[in-house]
Amino acid sequence: MPELDMTVTLAGVTLKNPVVVASGTFGFGREYGQFYDLSELGGICAKGLTLHRREGNPTPRIAETPMGILNSVGLQNPGVDAFIKEELPFLRQFDTKIIANISGNTPEEYGIMCEKLADAGVDLIEVNISCPNVKAGGMAYGTRPDLAAEVTAEAKRHAGRTPVMVKLSPNVTDITVIARAAADAGADALSLINTIRGMRIDVNSHRPVLKMNTGGLSGPAVLPVAVRMVWEVCQAVDLPVLGMGGVAKGEDAAQLMLAGASAVAVGTAMFADPYAPLHVRDGLADLARRQGLDAVAQLTGGVKPW
Repeated sequence: MPELDMTVTLAGVTLKNPVVVASGTFGFGREYGQFYDLSELGGICAKGLTLHRREGNPTPRIAETPMGILNSVGLQNPGVDAFIKEELPFLRQFDTKIIANISGNTPEEYGIMCEKLADAGVDLIEVNISCPNVKAGGMAYGTRPDLAAEVTAEAKRHAGRTPVMVKLSPNVTDITVIARAAADAGADALSLINTIRGMRIDVNSHRPVLKMNTGGLSGPAVLPVAVRMVWEVCQAVDLPVLGMGGVAKGEDAAQLMLAGASAVAVGTAMFADPYAPLHVRDGLADLARRQGLDAVAQLTGGVKPW
């Protein structure tokens, strides 16, 4: 039996396997690097960066739910310049693709960060548009097509040859409208879904469990939503997709790929099992072999709707 081809292509970037670690769940890789060689991963999406250092939100800012977690960490990070100087050299030691995730308050901030990161030589830039636009009264870029297009175009203008992947928010009525806006503005790929806004209340204290009251829900509970949205987006636009949301095993990853994703990201599952990305990779490979595939990429878009 020929060896299974695990390589996939995302926005023109070849990954050795389709499993990436999701931004915000892996830090900059140093802690997880104590468990295994980070070269085993298809790609590393680093913790979200802002133009300047951020301390994040006050605690409590992470809480468990029956099928995942709520978080309102608030983009705590050292800033893009510190990442380039202190963290990127560490990540470059490994034979894996490096994806930088960025968040900004204005299109200009996104542009500045894209230029810096492109010059630094990252493989992909993931543009988080779930951030509030200070010029639009706090409206998140990802909730209005005109704002999504504006920040995508600005990112593309400054990213040079580095591919730009726009991360879509699920907190919208129709995610395909935002996907089309980003595609029309020049996005090279899309990633989805980001967390779903949620809330829990302590029935004894009568206070929300998070200091910021609400937070982003991630984990197994969101997988069916992620699969549905990836499928809808892949029907609406002709762009490669990085699918994410609740992936904990190979079958979860296969669902997102069958829905149309070229690659998948593992996030929340790593908090319970640091080896989750490797288990997902191996489970995905076993599934592809059982189905007689020559390449794991053959799963992409293979769903057969009734």
